[in-house]
Formats: sequence, structure tokens, C-alpha cells
Amino acid sequence: MIAKLVVWALKARWGLSAVVITANLSGLAVIVTGLWLSGFFGRLGADWMRTMALVAIYPLIGLLAGVGLAMRDRGKYFGWLDQTRKPTPEEASRLLRLPIAITVRALALWIPGVIVVTATFTHLTEIDAPGVTAALFTLGALQSAAVTFLIVDRLIRPTIPVVSAVLSDTMHWSSSVLMRVVVTWAVAGAMPLAMLIAVLADPATPASDRIRTAIYLSAVGISVGALATAILARAVASPMRTLRLALDLISRGETNVRVPVGSSSEIGRLEHTVNELAANLRERERMRAVFGRHVGAQVAERALTGGMDLTGDVRVVSALFVDVTGSVALSTGLPPQEFVTKLNRLLSIVVAATEDNDGLVNKFEGDAALCIFGAPIALRDNATPALRAARRIRDEVTASGELDIGIGVAHGQVFAGDVGTDTRLEFTVIGDAVNEAARLTTEAKEAPRRILVSGAVIEAAAPHEREQWTLYDNILLRGMQEPTACWTDTEQPAIQGDDAPEPALGRDESRVPNRITPEPTPGSADSRASDNTTLEPALDDVEDRVPSDAKHPTPLGDDGPEPTLGRDESRVPNRITPERTPGSADSRASDNTTPQPTPESADDRALTNATPEPAPGGADSGATGDSAPEPVANTAPEPEPAADNADDPAPISAVAEIRSAATEAE
Repeated sequence: MIAKLVVWALKARWGLSAVVITANLSGLAVIVTGLWLSGFFGRLGADWMRTMALVAIYPLIGLLAGVGLAMRDRGKYFGWLDQTRKPTPEEASRLLRLPIAITVRALALWIPGVIVVTATFTHLTEIDAPGVTAALFTLGALQSAAVTFLIVDRLIRPTIPVVSAVLSDTMHWSSSVLMRVVVTWAVAGAMPLAMLIAVLADPATPASDRIRTAIYLSAVGISVGALATAILARAVASPMRTLRLALDLISRGETNVRVPVGSSSEIGRLEHTVNELAANLRERERMRAVFGRHVGAQVAERALTGGMDLTGDVRVVSALFVDVTGSVALSTGLPPQEFVTKLNRLLSIVVAATEDNDGLVNKFEGDAALCIFGAPIALRDNATPALRAARRIRDEVTASGELDIGIGVAHGQVFAGDVGTDTRLEFTVIGDAVNEAARLTTEAKEAPRRILVSGAVIEAAAPHEREQWTLYDNILLRGMQEPTACWTDTEQPAIQGDDAPEPALGRDESRVPNRITPEPTPGSADSRASDNTTLEPALDDVEDRVPSDAKHPTPLGDDGPEPTLGRDESRVPNRITPERTPGSADSRASDNTTPQPTPESADDRALTNATPEPAPGGADSGATGDSAPEPVANTAPEPEPAADNADDPAPISAVAEIRSAATEAE
């Protein structure tokens, strides 16, 4: 209800005039009440009507003058509101002074009236108590001025948010909390007590009137004081509650908070300060986000908390380097925007895989990226997440089919810290591990699995991760004095159906027959050459005897291989390797074994009678090329006798078993 009246008073041209009339009527009510309680009207005599008419002349003139000035002030202080525009800074400052300005003017109109009315009553009546009369009219003037101040101060509150958008400081001394408390106390508490004193000080007032006056003014003081105190407390507590809720949100990290500024007191200033605090925090978060996108969130946090000093230390990290193969040809054959779009998709994969494994993408170097694990945030094991990230990047890039890449991972001591000057700093890592990772990336572009890692990374990784890697070759890297043992990840078994992994990068395996790969020596030429022996019947028989849990082992936990790489066979019994492609990574890996069948079993007899199947299109039905290959000597140890339980055979080398079967068949 009060809010609606305030809005009406702001919009109506008579609104401010109504406020002045209400305030003057409150002052008149105080005067009439005091005169009635003191029995003043009963002592005016027979000519009381003429006396009251003469006394009312100045109050009427003062009221009309106040209303006229209020209408003028409406256009002066609220003209911008009628024009539906924001106030200028001068208009906004003038509006904040409106309550005290109208209050002072009200007192200026009332004080001459008090003097005139007191003199008139003293001259036209026989009452010999001019002091009491002057006191009662003075209390009426003060009551009118105080009510004017409180109402006008409440009237301009809806405009304070608009004023705060123009002025940075909306506080005015006349509207402070202290001023409100004092004025409210004067209206609700001091005024009834002062009237009681004035009535009791009149010697002409009979005892019965004094008792009635004491009871009446005490009741008025208690009720009005309670009401005024409640209104004042609510006016202070309501914005304070809003401020508390806003600060609670800010303390929880929610910076998109704005408190409406609804007062020109200290509370309004506090509301404005909270808004500035939220705005500064939003700007800081925005700068942190922008800074983090350019240098990485970890480096940004380190720079914001560590200051501007040049800092750094030597620590052991794992460096991962990714580079695009044939980027020059791609950039010349594609429009620049399309090439950049492809690079952004690649780099988004690199960033996601690195950050998910607690690493830092230190810098982008054209079509390459350097990722660090173990700096600036130290990790207890930085090799394992680096290897996981490398496999994930390779698998996702391979699945996209857009680009061909090489990935190198190295491990060692580096300097990790800031380099530059006082005006330009950059976080970087410098050391042999970074150089070695770059050299490994160059060699990895020619590796079938597109990943090469140094032996130091494998040694530092967790045991379950080491089982995913195999020795590729000893390569003399550019700039190195001695060959480096290069490792690559093992190709996981092919999965039938839609979940089968993508073939190795750059190879067509659609035309290669199924074959058995002899046991290779890591890094030897034979380990990367294709095997010409095709024994499909024997392979099928042995494959049928592999236990179901060996064919489909249970994947490892969170540290196991990525889903796109297939299954982790580190915990699976030795088994026959499925169909392979010439030149693939499995052709260099050692063949697995399968459980040995029980002697004299049907499977054993089928294996013994198995004969090599001729290759399609060959000249000889028993050879895959121009001549049949010589059987490889069986160097596997003699199989142990089968246990009594035929369902639990002892494992032997599957390759040796098949070769032995082939020898017997010949």
C-alpha cells in the first residue's frame, strides 16, 4: 500500500503538493490536540470565532505558499522523470538534497506563523501564558517539518537506483541513518513528552485536565513510538538482509550478483560497494579465464598467486610432443581457414586428453603442441598419465581420420619456470627431455603405431601401464650421441563387429590373409616382416580351444587402456593372436600362447592332422610364394604332462604347437 502511494506521488503532478499538505496537517493536529488538552479553547471567551479567523490567516497563506512551491519543485526535481530519461549528474545531485531542502523551507514558513499566532492570541484574549502558547505552536512546526522530511526521504527512494547509475556515490549527509533515527525519535518519542511538559507547565490548566493530558499523551507516545520504531527497524533490516544474502552468494563464488541501491544513506553506500565488489570479482574472473586460455589454467593460477618475480626450479617431468605429418602439403592444398579448423579440432583433442590426465598444454607451435606432466603442479607419477594421454590422442585422431600425427614422450629433469623480462614473462620448460620428445615425434611419424616413447618413461610408469608397451627399436635420434631405446604401445586384439578398432595409420589391411606370425626378436627386421606361413585350419582349432575368459578378458580399472585401444591382455593367459596385417605393430610383437590340450584329445588329433592351406593365387598349393617356406625349428620347451583334470591343461606356446603339428604333417 505504501509503495503504491509512493509511486503515485512520484508520477502525479500533485504528488509533492500532497506530501506538503499531509505534513502541515500533522503539525496542525499537534497544535489542536495540545490546545484542547490544556483547556485553551474554553478560555477564549465569547468572541472566539473572530479570534480564530484572525489567527488562521497566516496558516492559510503559508499553506498556499507551500503548495505552490511544492508544485514548482515537482518540475525542478522530477522533470527528467516526466521526460522518461535518465537524470543528468546535476539533476541527480539536486534530487539527493530534496528532503533537507523541503524541510528547511517548511520551517521557514512555520516560524513566522508561530510568532504571529502567539502575538495574536496574547493580544485578543485574556490568557496570560504566552510561553505555553508559543511552545505548543513551535511543537506543531517541528512536527510538520519532521514529517515532511521522513515522507520526502521515503518518496525519493525508488529513484535512487537510477541516480546510482549516474553518480558513483549516492550518499548524502541529510539522509544518513543517524539523521533518520534522530528525526524518528523526535516525532514518536520527544514530541508527546514535550507536549506533556507544555500542558503541565500552564498554571491555568486545572488538575483534571492535567491528568487527562498525561494519560492521553502517554498512550500516544507508546503507540506512535512502537510504530515508528518498527518502521525504522524494518527500513534498516530489510536492505541489510539483502546485503547479507548477496555477500553469501559472492563468498560461494557467484559473482553475477547485483543489489538494488535503494537509499541515499550509509546503507545505500554499502549496497553500491557490494555491487562494485561483485563487478571487480567478475572482471578478475574474466581476466583469469582469458589468461588461462592463453597460458593454461595452472600457469595462470601460479602467476596470479606468485607475483611478478622470475621464479622456477628443476624437477622431473614427462614431456609429450605432438606434431602433424605433412602439414606443409596440407597448408598449401587447403584454404587457410579450413586448415586452421582442422588444426583446432586436433588441438582440442590434445587439450582434453592432457588436462584430463592432470597435464599442462605448455604451448602451441603452429601445427604442434608441447604438453608437460609434472609442472607447474607436481605429480607423484607423471609418466603414467603422459602415456595414457598419448594413447588417447592417437586413438581419437585416428578415429577422426582427418590428420596424421606423430607423438613422442620423454622423461627427465628440466627447468620449469618463468623466462623473460620484468615486462614480459612466459612459463616454459627447458631440458633434454623436451628435446628428446621432439626428436621422438619425428621418428614416430614413420612408426606404425605413431607413438614412440623413451625407456625412461616406461621405467617411471606404473606396472599396469608398462604392460601396454613393447620395445620398438633402438634409434639414433638427431643430435644424440647414442641410440635411444624406443618403445611403442602394443596393438590390442581386433574386435569383431562395429566395435572393431581402426586399422593402423596409413595401411590397407583389406587384402591381407589371416596368418600366424613367428615369435620375433624385439627390434629385429624379422619382427617387422610378414610371415608367409598360413595355417588357417590349425589356427581355427586352437582358437576354438581358447577359454572364453581368455578371449574376452576383463578390462582393467581407471588406469587401464583407453576403450578405443581394445582390451588389456596383461592379465590374460597366453593365447593365439587374431588376424594381423603385414607391417602392423602386432607383427613385431611376440606371439601369445594358448592352453595345451590334453594328450589324445580330439583337439590334439585335429591339430596333428592339420596341413598348411595354400595361399590364393599361388603356383603351388602348399606354398604362399614361389616356394614353400621351411618349417621353423621348434625351440619351445617340451610340454609338461597333462594334469589329471583334463579341463585345466597346462599352457604351452601356441606357435610352437602349430609348428610341431606342421612338421608332423610333412
